Amino acid sequence: MSLKQTTVLYNVQDGVATITMNRPHVKNAINTEMHEELYEAFLAARKDGDVKVILLTGIEGSFSSGADLKSIPVKEMKSFDYGAYLESTYNKLIMLIDSIEKPTVAHMNGTAVGAGLSLALACDFRFADPGIKIALSFLHIGLTPDAGASYFLPRIIGFAKALELALGDTIDSEEALRIGLIQDIGHPEKLIHALTRVPMPAYSSMKQNMKAGTVLPLRQVLDAEVTAQRAAGKSKDHHRAIQAFLKRSVTK
Repeated sequence: MSLKQTTVLYNVQDGVATITMNRPHVKNAINTEMHEELYEAFLAARKDGDVKVILLTGIEGSFSSGADLKSIPVKEMKSFDYGAYLESTYNKLIMLIDSIEKPTVAHMNGTAVGAGLSLALACDFRFADPGIKIALSFLHIGLTPDAGASYFLPRIIGFAKALELALGDTIDSEEALRIGLIQDIGHPEKLIHALTRVPMPAYSSMKQNMKAGTVLPLRQVLDAEVTAQRAAGKSKDHHRAIQAFLKRSVTK
């Protein structure tokens, strides 16, 4: 499947949908057009039965430098409603990414700051190339972190560390790995290959249950596990895996 887009490139190969932010002249800063095209790309990947994993990255050595401040009407700053803008752009996109049942991976192949980092936080897994710059720089321009950063970041690295990072200091890939912000340094090729082989919908249920586990009481999570395991136990993937295990046991 191909999408006619300019600020976002979309490609599907070997079960992987690669969504590439494509505004290299501004280090992939996110404007309204990119919001719309990112939404279309993630939606297409979600609906495509051939897509098993979704990879988000950037073009020409940048992931994303965050919101394109030049797209904000400077002459209307006093009346500009940032909240309304968030509702119609970032919030809509982040809710879509978070609702996708397939594995989502962010490859921060260059600068990832502000709302650009927020997009990576919304993905299941994050990788970063060596030596790149990572920061939540909202406070530097008198704004508060948005695009889901307030939700995802404390869950990923803890409350106190999230507050510290949100102060705006830049960190590198090594520090990001140390604090648990990313899974590893480099390209996530090995992980992506493994993810293309995970059984669905078991992965989807696992993803939903672990998210629920961060906010719901134990009893409700246990109930969710019962429901998920009941469905997984009837799946073709489970039956094939059990048969393969039994065959290996017999041959030993």
